[in-house]
Amino acid sequence: MNKAIKFQHEVIRPVLEKMHASNLAAEELLLGTAVQESLNFKYRRQMGNGPARSYFQMEPATHDDIWNNYLKYNAKRAAQVTSFLSSPDADKHHELENNDQYATAMARVHYMRVSEALPKQGDIEGQANYWKQYYNTPLGKGKPSEYIEKWHHYVLGSED
Repeated sequence: MNKAIKFQHEVIRPVLEKMHASNLAAEELLLGTAVQESLNFKYRRQMGNGPARSYFQMEPATHDDIWNNYLKYNAKRAAQVTSFLSSPDADKHHELENNDQYATAMARVHYMRVSEALPKQGDIEGQANYWKQYYNTPLGKGKPSEYIEKWHHYVLGSED
């Protein structure tokens, strides 16, 4: 089992199940996001000393915005996300970088804030475009073609 599929089975799927937010389309989108953003689980910190953290490369400002403008108003979802912290008073930015379950929950919530429906399971091109629009953003450096290429190489291929 390659690194990407192992992460999907051991981290993404259990987190989504615990959040009652599990479906294969969401699993694929999160897996593709992590593979693209971290170069197949190589980087937990943005290259060039940038602010992004975790395999999902979420910036602390985005993390804080999710807490301040979404989870603050959704106690049930906030409790679900908090349940992944290593302790109730854990530093959330440290957890974002070092706790894969917490980072996965935060990435899922990031996508939950989008009103546009998730692309269907198996629609990797749709997922790449969705990632670009709503995660990397139109101003970000990432390209949907890179996402698709990494998906084929690291998820469908045998590369670790």
